[in-house]
Amino acid sequence: MSTKSRSLLTVTAALLTATLVVPAIAANTLNGAGATFPEPIYAVWMHKYNELKGVRVNYQGIGSSGGQRQIKAKTVDFGGSDAPMKAPDLAEAGLIQFPMVIGGVVPIVNIEGVAPGELKLTNAALAAIFAGEITFWDDPAIVETNPNLSLPNEPITVVHRADGSGTTWIFTNFLDKVSPSWHEKAGFGKVVQWPVGVGAKGNPGVAAYVQRVNGSVGYVEFAYAKQNELSYATLKNKSGRWVQPTIESFQAAAASADWENAEGYYLVLTDQPGEGSWPIAGATFILIHKEQEDTAKTKAMFSFFDWCYDHGDEMAIDKDYVPVPDNVVAMVRDTWKNDVMSGGKACYK
Repeated sequence: MSTKSRSLLTVTAALLTATLVVPAIAANTLNGAGATFPEPIYAVWMHKYNELKGVRVNYQGIGSSGGQRQIKAKTVDFGGSDAPMKAPDLAEAGLIQFPMVIGGVVPIVNIEGVAPGELKLTNAALAAIFAGEITFWDDPAIVETNPNLSLPNEPITVVHRADGSGTTWIFTNFLDKVSPSWHEKAGFGKVVQWPVGVGAKGNPGVAAYVQRVNGSVGYVEFAYAKQNELSYATLKNKSGRWVQPTIESFQAAAASADWENAEGYYLVLTDQPGEGSWPIAGATFILIHKEQEDTAKTKAMFSFFDWCYDHGDEMAIDKDYVPVPDNVVAMVRDTWKNDVMSGGKACYK
């Protein structure tokens, strides 16, 4: 055999080998994008899962709007969103959604000498700050509920999300419920017309801005407040009790969630009843297509989500997230089995 012939055979064999291993590589790499709200716990889960199973799961925190856009465009295997989609919108896009974990959004502040949880803000004061109606920290409406704090005669810098955000959706949904003035002025959504303030990208961007600017206030998922050692406000809940953001107060808010009657798992956890409930709680959701093109990759994706549900609770609690209740996990698995297909066949077990 000539040297040229041997070379040709070698190249042909290499190409055949590469073709044969592509499905295995594809099934061992999963790509997602979306909400930054759950990114801290997703990063922990993905790292641990890769160590144990050798499957690489990539997740890019680009905001809930970006997650919804990318999954609709099929540029990722799964999307992430804190703003739940309503059933008709899911049907139109050919998607299902399911809750992955529950957490809390907290107002964060940078006021010299004010420790985490020391500042108390009523619902009216919180809404007025973000509406630009309260502009100094020593405003009577803030001083009245904080007689033991020395609040400065310093202007307030409002920091909000610049990108389409599920964290914004949760935060403004709460403001919309508790403040008629906010309802008229801005309403709620992943994007709103902010009356005042400066924008930052993602939960990390808001946290970094508030950490850097004295006199500022923003809102982030609680893990970002703890991670950056930021001061957060104590709020008054629907029962009239002052509460702080803790795993217990998030669990209390989630306790009254009626998932069984939530069509398409559309459920909002802001301003929930209960003496110990944190008022700005929310679930974060995964979005996937009902009709899947790659059965092996879909099965690998379900294996990852299964593992997170079965083995991720302690890691979630350690990051101050609330695991999805077991009865809801069972409902989600039924949804996977009944609604997600590839070539007319179920992809889940």
